[in-house]
Amino acid sequence: MTRPPARRGAGASAMFVRVAAAIADDIRRGALRGGDRLPSTRALAAQFSVNRNTIVAAYDELVAQGWVVTRGPRGTYVSETLPERAVRRPSPVPARGIPARAGFDVRSVPGLRFPFGPFGGAGAIARYQLSSGVPDTRLLPSAMLSGAYRRALRSRAGRAGLDYRDPRGEPRLRAALATMLRGRRGIPAGPENILITRGSQMGVDLAARLLVRQGDAVAVEHLGYRPAWRAFEEAGARLAPVALDGNGLIVESLPEPAPRCIYVTPHHQYPTMVLLSPARRIALLERARRDRFAILEDDYDHEFHFEGRPVAPLAAADPGGNVIYLGTLSKILAPGLRLGFVAASERAIESLARLSAAVDRQGDQILEAAVAELIEDGELQRHARKMCRIYESRRDALASALTRELGGALSFTLPPGGITLWVRVDDGVKLEAWRTRALARGVAFSTAREFALDARPRPYIRLAFARHDEAELGDAIRRMRRALDER
Repeated sequence: MTRPPARRGAGASAMFVRVAAAIADDIRRGALRGGDRLPSTRALAAQFSVNRNTIVAAYDELVAQGWVVTRGPRGTYVSETLPERAVRRPSPVPARGIPARAGFDVRSVPGLRFPFGPFGGAGAIARYQLSSGVPDTRLLPSAMLSGAYRRALRSRAGRAGLDYRDPRGEPRLRAALATMLRGRRGIPAGPENILITRGSQMGVDLAARLLVRQGDAVAVEHLGYRPAWRAFEEAGARLAPVALDGNGLIVESLPEPAPRCIYVTPHHQYPTMVLLSPARRIALLERARRDRFAILEDDYDHEFHFEGRPVAPLAAADPGGNVIYLGTLSKILAPGLRLGFVAASERAIESLARLSAAVDRQGDQILEAAVAELIEDGELQRHARKMCRIYESRRDALASALTRELGGALSFTLPPGGITLWVRVDDGVKLEAWRTRALARGVAFSTAREFALDARPRPYIRLAFARHDEAELGDAIRRMRRALDER
């Protein structure tokens, strides 16, 4: 009888599996035939120099697979019901890994450049991630969140939250968010108007699949947010860029005939940080009402406004129900928690929830209940105010470092909020070469072409400051200055 292969590597199969595989292979190739008696477990254990229990387990495995039968005290025999040429079954011991190439046609999907993860490219290794507009996860109130999570898990509602529930999300969080939107953003939402998502990007994707038919025009800001564009393209949209100026989106430049929808970031335009002017807000809402198209309003960093009160969202002045409002808690807490939400008309939320259930039956109900507690107790709002003060200090530190180290090559306007700066670069600077040299010195930043639908270079860079403290930002800018001096 064939000796089983030796174990190789930490991931090799258990010994009894390899013994069973060796015997099954002897049966397949005819070395053992139907009705042949197998050696006793004791004899085979001695032959293979293994524990007898290993052989007993191997024989049990072969019985379960139908290769052999047991006949009590008479012993174990090769099954006589096997066909003359046994169907070749997958071996329990894979000869090699899963093939690199699929055995079927796979559509090529365009990728996105991210600062982290397997698709991140060179920027993923940078010490200072000024290209990444994410919060500082070191500031996450971990003890507060974990305490709320434990209480949610122990509660009766928490145990129910481990089962399937409403695909719109945890009712308690939906109610808490509706209260927050009414009180702090002026959006007249109830729980029936809220859908919880795995981050705001999921909200964009769901809205794109709800609204877009193949070939529909979707208007987008130019410059803008490329991951949202990809969601629309995957839904079959044809993107129609709309120009920007110092007052934001130029409403008169919307395409004719009217687009199916428009995706906008009116509070802090992504990436330029420009605020959409009041007159243009009114004009955009009126145009959407008249031409019956949807406005996807991505209010991705509403909490971070340093001077005065934040401008009310478009959704706060939308009597016609044209706005689908996208929000996120990731900027307040941490992106890895994946908590976003959509606020819209009840009918739109019902349809979005059905689409959501097709790809993600529900979110993390326990986490959602925990965050609902933080909102109800005012803890999330207090944390947001604390983050706002910290990020304002970091904005000012970055602005001072830029003026001190790179004042002769850069110019910018200090934004009243947000977590990034949009910086004009002197025409004599070769941006892509500078970025490459800065990356070699451990600093990643974004250039304007990454946000351009036409990928045409423009003399601007985007610098995110929330992720790093004042000392780190100072070091990063000094490295950028040294990289610029190398030209």
